[in-house]
Amino acid sequence: MRQIHPSQSGTPVQQEPSLQPEIEAGYGTADSRIEPETSVQEAAVPWPWSHLRRFRFLFIALLAVLLLAFLPPLINLGRYQRSIATSIGNSLGRPVHLDRISLTLLPLPGFTIQNLVVGEDPAFGTEPIIRANSVHATLRISSLWRRHVEFSTISFSEPSVNLVHAADGRWNIEGVLLQASRIETAPTAQRHAGPAPRFPYIEATGARLNFKQSQEKLPFSLVDSDFALWLPDPHQWHFRLRAHPTRTDRNVSDTGTIDIESTLSPGPSLRQVALNLQGQWHDAPLGEASRVLFGRDAGWRGQMNLAANIRGTFGDSAVTTRLTLTDARPADFVPEKLLNTQLECFATANGIFHSFQDIRCSWPPAASSHNPVATLTGSIPNIHKLREASFQLTAAKVPSSLLVSGLRILNPHVPSGITTTGNLNASLHYGASSSDSTTPSLAAAELLQGRLSLTDASLKVPSAHSTNQSPLSALTELEKAAASTMEDSDPTSGVTLLSQDVHISSVNHAPAGQPAPGSSRDNAPGFTLAPTSLLLGGRDPAVLTGHFDRSGYTLHLLGNVTAPRLQALASALPPLGEGLLKALPPDHPVMEPFHVDLTATRSWRGPQSWQQTARSVRQSASLHHSSRHTR
Repeated sequence: MRQIHPSQSGTPVQQEPSLQPEIEAGYGTADSRIEPETSVQEAAVPWPWSHLRRFRFLFIALLAVLLLAFLPPLINLGRYQRSIATSIGNSLGRPVHLDRISLTLLPLPGFTIQNLVVGEDPAFGTEPIIRANSVHATLRISSLWRRHVEFSTISFSEPSVNLVHAADGRWNIEGVLLQASRIETAPTAQRHAGPAPRFPYIEATGARLNFKQSQEKLPFSLVDSDFALWLPDPHQWHFRLRAHPTRTDRNVSDTGTIDIESTLSPGPSLRQVALNLQGQWHDAPLGEASRVLFGRDAGWRGQMNLAANIRGTFGDSAVTTRLTLTDARPADFVPEKLLNTQLECFATANGIFHSFQDIRCSWPPAASSHNPVATLTGSIPNIHKLREASFQLTAAKVPSSLLVSGLRILNPHVPSGITTTGNLNASLHYGASSSDSTTPSLAAAELLQGRLSLTDASLKVPSAHSTNQSPLSALTELEKAAASTMEDSDPTSGVTLLSQDVHISSVNHAPAGQPAPGSSRDNAPGFTLAPTSLLLGGRDPAVLTGHFDRSGYTLHLLGNVTAPRLQALASALPPLGEGLLKALPPDHPVMEPFHVDLTATRSWRGPQSWQQTARSVRQSASLHHSSRHTR
């Protein structure tokens, strides 16, 4: 019998009375009819479990984090500690000791080593080459599914590294580098693993690098050092270093920063390891830099920048250096113009930088817009035997005005009105001759020989009324007034004090005619100032001679002078005039020429002292006694 759907008949179909209230209550659609049944099912589930179901993934993640954080310390790796230390020691070629090793899983899986100590080769001493309180090694996650475990980074925290230079010229780091070069490794940044393990990125922060000469620890060290080493290519290492130099025997601070960037290519020996290095010591105050280099303050202020470039191998390389001084000046005063200059040097380094040949330095640098004023050439066969080094300093046609400008930087009392002419030519040689090579006790003055000449020289100073303001002046007001009447009334005119060539030559002993005021310095080898005529107001010029050696110098002034001209000389050349006027006899004439016989002595670090020459004092006493006897 065919069934007829209610919609197909014309007779309306009566609905169940029990369902009518639900439809009128708002459950009129098919979808909405299911909801009451679902709500009933949810109402049957206790409410805490419904919330747990919604956050079950969050709870699982939190539990995993807790396990990763608290589970590693519970894993005992002590039984692997010895094998790990042995593995590290074999890769470095040195015995390795560590106190504790622990597993870390966050943020990346790895190991943390406490108190790592890398022992030293007995040939270089007993102090460890590396000591680090903490070392963290991060695993490459992809290597966990392979048999060969690889590390992506190895980080040292505040390690102490001792670099030892033995008496035979070897470095203790040589063995470590050669041992590491024998291990076949892949580049650090290689994405996919290969037959050879990838070289890790090794870094250190807060490191201290100490230097030792055999068993003696040197006072020079590098602190607050950041170091990085990686392998960009299969046969090339790249390292970067930033450090601050210091000394352990001096209180130094703000010594600038040393930045070094270099690539190394392995070789069968250290001499054959290829090297390409760029280094710079920058932002170094001159005072603190001199403390680091020489152990004392050299008395200069300003900024120093030293750049170096080395290419070749450790056994034979080309070295280029450039020294830049910015706003340099003496520490005790600020001159009108500060010193800004550069010096460039080239050399060939041999024997792992134990010997330097073909040294050539130029000032200013040859590549600058100015022609070099001075050139230094030479060689250092052995850096540990500097007495065997030889140098040649040459200067050609250096204008005297440049010398005066340099004198104004060195001395605050040089007047601005002086004018000079002439050119300086110098040729100096440092080094023992072949006949003296067997005499190790040669003085430095004997090793330095040569000649300096100031040709066509003249020195003119303003008239006396404009020079008597020098702080070196010891003239009375009466002498100043007399001096102003003795010179030309034209204020623009000047007084000529020098008009001849000046020569300084080396000698192995003081010449027979050299006056000897009683100082043993006059008989020492060194340099002598040839008799130089000075126009100091007498009928005949006064004569100045001198002797210079490694201890200091002596000067001898003999002849007729006037007080104003002597005052002008002292003002124009303050180093020469220091104490000169105070050595004059108290009863000297004010306007008339009078005879002087004065000697100055000075050590290089001491003050200058002028006094009457001993024989002159004896002659004056004899004349005074004769005059009394005649009367």
